[in-house]
Amino acid sequence: MAPGAARRARRRVRGAPPAGARARSAEDWWWDRLVPSGSGYHLLQSDSMLLLLPGPGPARPRAQRRASRRTQRLLPAAARAPAAKARPRLAPAPEPSRGPDPGWGDRIPLEILLQIFGLLVAAEGPMPFLGRAARVCRRWHEAASQPALWHTVTLSPPLAGRLAKSGAKAEKKLLASLEWLMPSRFSQLQRLTLIHWKSQVHPVLKLVSECCPRLTFLKLSDCHGVTPDTMVMLAKACSQLHSLDIQHSMVESTAVVNFLEEAGPRMRKLWLTYSSQTTAILGALLGSRCPRLQLLEVSTGISRNSAPLQLPVEALQKGCPQLQVLRLLNLTWLPKPVGRVAAPGPGFPSLEELCLAGSTCNFVSDEALGRLLHGSPSLRLLDLRGCARITPAGLCDLPCQELQQLHLGLYGMSDRLTLAKEGSHLLTHKWHHSLRELDLSGQGFNEKDLDQALAAFSATPGGSPPALCSVNLRGTRVTPSTVSSVISSCPGLLYLNLESCRCLPRGLKRAYRGQEEVQWCLEQLLTSLPSSG
Repeated sequence: MAPGAARRARRRVRGAPPAGARARSAEDWWWDRLVPSGSGYHLLQSDSMLLLLPGPGPARPRAQRRASRRTQRLLPAAARAPAAKARPRLAPAPEPSRGPDPGWGDRIPLEILLQIFGLLVAAEGPMPFLGRAARVCRRWHEAASQPALWHTVTLSPPLAGRLAKSGAKAEKKLLASLEWLMPSRFSQLQRLTLIHWKSQVHPVLKLVSECCPRLTFLKLSDCHGVTPDTMVMLAKACSQLHSLDIQHSMVESTAVVNFLEEAGPRMRKLWLTYSSQTTAILGALLGSRCPRLQLLEVSTGISRNSAPLQLPVEALQKGCPQLQVLRLLNLTWLPKPVGRVAAPGPGFPSLEELCLAGSTCNFVSDEALGRLLHGSPSLRLLDLRGCARITPAGLCDLPCQELQQLHLGLYGMSDRLTLAKEGSHLLTHKWHHSLRELDLSGQGFNEKDLDQALAAFSATPGGSPPALCSVNLRGTRVTPSTVSSVISSCPGLLYLNLESCRCLPRGLKRAYRGQEEVQWCLEQLLTSLPSSG
């Protein structure tokens, strides 16, 4: 390359005007590089710089811009001065008033704001809405600071699940905020949930005992370090506390027993996770420490305990005579044996819900179920999913006459069990007038028995339609004619599960939700009936 060509190439790389453009002014060369934009700015770019210049107005053609600049240069200074003076001056924009503008937020009465905030808190909870609303204006801050809105609160450190050091730092930071927030906001707190507190749960519960005298419900989820002194302090300070949920938390059995000794007479609801220490807690219940207990739930934790729970049924009936809900979820348990001449227990006369559901086959039999429910005429919900040893005859002997929900599903275990082929009609003929939900998924009843069972919903007394709104027949041998009869007889049916039903046509073996889908299923079944016959 010649030396002159090399110099011209370097000038182009640096972004300078090329040598052949020296006849034109440098200003003309840069104007050629301007790109007008719709926002009133021009983008000026070269190989070595990028400039953003304010645009003079709408873009003009290049020739017009050049002619205007040449005319300005040719005019004498005396002729250019009057033209500059003749340009109209824009009137200065009026300055905005600096006085305080209350805005529409301050014009809303405080009572109306409290009602609006109350609806939002009921739907979404107080946080983070109340914290954000308090920064809008003074009126909103006054409304958001009302303790009546802070009746249900969930507190969780923002760094939960990360490194232990970061989690402890986040807990201390949140605790510092609670030290000024609780005295001013939580005086009417009723329900409190603490999640993922590992190191600062004791200071938080101490603040609760000092600032929340109306607390009625406390839930500790994945919390560590709960000591007996903390629980006793809480039971003494919060005289209205009657519900305790400590599932999936590391709480010593001594702490729970001491708490029940102090707050037992007023306890209504108790949630526990089964462990080796559960027996000591149940011992407190059996000793009539909680005579007014209405709900008891014991579930299996993440680390499943292989040892079965021996439940003294009769002693529990004596210790908790007002029990309304009993749930033993995914739990392997056995009723404690009794002597041959032992008298039956008093039962649970107020029991309305019994849930013994599990993901694996358990040891619940007709005899154990009879010991639990022989004195429970008011039972409304019976969940026996996974209880493969329960027979229709054993269910038919129960004293409850107004059962509304019956769940007998066997999920993933029916292939390796010997199931009853008949007896489903005994269940529907007894409770067809009151059943709203029926779950027979995985059961081995034959086609004829299922047809007799579901035909009970076609003949209701008084001509009123059945109350049935949910039916789960997944994996059963139900036939198309039986399903169409159920849909026609139950106008309120909203859920129908026909997955894996081997006797149904292809394309219809799925779950249907809503009246429109259920009616569509009926139309398809009625169309397929002649061809199947």
